[in-house]
Amino acid sequence: MTRVLLTCEQVRAYGLPATEGRCGDPRWPAFARRYGFDIEHPVQWEVEALGPDELQRLVLAAADPYIDRDVLARQIAREEQQRRALEEFAGRWGTRTEEP
Repeated sequence: MTRVLLTCEQVRAYGLPATEGRCGDPRWPAFARRYGFDIEHPVQWEVEALGPDELQRLVLAAADPYIDRDVLARQIAREEQQRRALEEFAGRWGTRTEEP
């Protein structure tokens, strides 16, 4: 499972609303002390509170340093070749050539 997490700075910068957190989370007390929250009242923020365009921008910016541009270029070229082959096949779909 892949998780997308927000930093405390992002929560503050975007002014995201807090929701009630899970009671009994063993990580909460340390987090609450570090960032000045009430230990007795855990809260959490949902990444879905961001707009889709902004969420996409953040995810792409986070992934960008790990993208191998050569591999990406080869994959894009391969997909384009496959797309053209499928379009050519679909263009002939339904046409029959009768053999003598």
